[in-house]
Amino acid sequence: MLKPYLLLALALLTGIHLSAQTTLGECIALAQSNYPLIRKYNLLEQTKDVNLSDINKSWLPQINVYGQGTVQNATPSFPESLGTSISGLNEWQYKVGADISQNIWDGGSAKTERKIERAEDAKRKAALDVQLYAIRQRVEDLFFGILLIEEQTEQTRNMQTLLQSNLDKLRTMHENGTAMQSDVDMVEAQCLSTSQQLIQAESTAKSYRKVLGIFTGKSLTNQELVKPDASIPKDLMPNRPELRHFEAQLQANEARNASITASTMPRIGLFAQAYYGYPGFNYFESMMNRDPSFNILAGVKVSWNIGAFYTKKNNRRKLRLSSDNIAVERDVFLFNTNMQTRSQLDHIDELKAIMKENDRIVELRTNVRKAAESQLDNGVIDATDLLTKLTDERQARLTASYQEIQLLQSIYQLKYTLNQ
Repeated sequence: MLKPYLLLALALLTGIHLSAQTTLGECIALAQSNYPLIRKYNLLEQTKDVNLSDINKSWLPQINVYGQGTVQNATPSFPESLGTSISGLNEWQYKVGADISQNIWDGGSAKTERKIERAEDAKRKAALDVQLYAIRQRVEDLFFGILLIEEQTEQTRNMQTLLQSNLDKLRTMHENGTAMQSDVDMVEAQCLSTSQQLIQAESTAKSYRKVLGIFTGKSLTNQELVKPDASIPKDLMPNRPELRHFEAQLQANEARNASITASTMPRIGLFAQAYYGYPGFNYFESMMNRDPSFNILAGVKVSWNIGAFYTKKNNRRKLRLSSDNIAVERDVFLFNTNMQTRSQLDHIDELKAIMKENDRIVELRTNVRKAAESQLDNGVIDATDLLTKLTDERQARLTASYQEIQLLQSIYQLKYTLNQ
């Protein structure tokens, strides 16, 4: 998955701006780049660099500086049988020195540790991609929720206009004695009720816009939300970040498998010891002269941890079991995703089939309402019948608008499922 800030950059480069209109893609990119979790990408990168730096420093010479003083109840000395007057080593001994070691070959341990760290970094970032991807669905739900509420607001506003027009007509008819006061009161009450519904719908839409603005970090109060494209993805293969997370986990296990081999290899290194103190390496000299001296030794050291072979087989088996478990989880995810994709495609087909006659239904309801208005003028029907026809037309329009937005949302739920 492209990083959110890259998506935002692409949107800006293509000339899409938040000056008057806002698209769904822009909202998603802005929300993901604005979400506090995005800062973890930089933190993870810094963590990887620090860990790799520590691994690389394992090849630097290791120096241990020390100082010590001891007293012994017995020290090496010449046997009395030799008849010499040379005394043995002093019971009081002291030294200040340093031990130095340098790896020559570590059996590939540092190399595998670097590989493991990079694999672990990829796994951590893949897990972060999964968390950020969930923001997309929340933004889409808000976006389509605003579209639906604002469509309902528009239909309510149109309804209010029709009611006000008929109310003015009925008042004129009442003044001329051709309509009853109860008809005027009935339409006026409905007009006031519709005004209340309009206020509530506008308030809800404004509240949704504020929440979406918090997600995106941009004020959307005066922005027109553009209805997204209704095309269905042609490629139905899922490209979800969860799949990359599964793959990153498998790669991390593969890197750990190499470290098991490295643990069974011998280590070769140089070492040196140097100190100033008493006694020196030359014990005979230290027996005759108890002055401190400078001493040094150096050599090559070969070490081999044979015990690593005891656990090698079980360690590899643990990794295989872990990888098999990850593969099962991946297959379960793919199975559920394919099932969900099939269900969403069926729902989209169902909505398309239902929507085929929406335009005709709205047209017929509009014709019936216009005929009712004409009948009201001629005194054939009363206000109750007219309100019924107005309500039927409004409901038809709302249903058509709702199903159109529901279809768009269903298509984008499918795109979310596939990450298309």
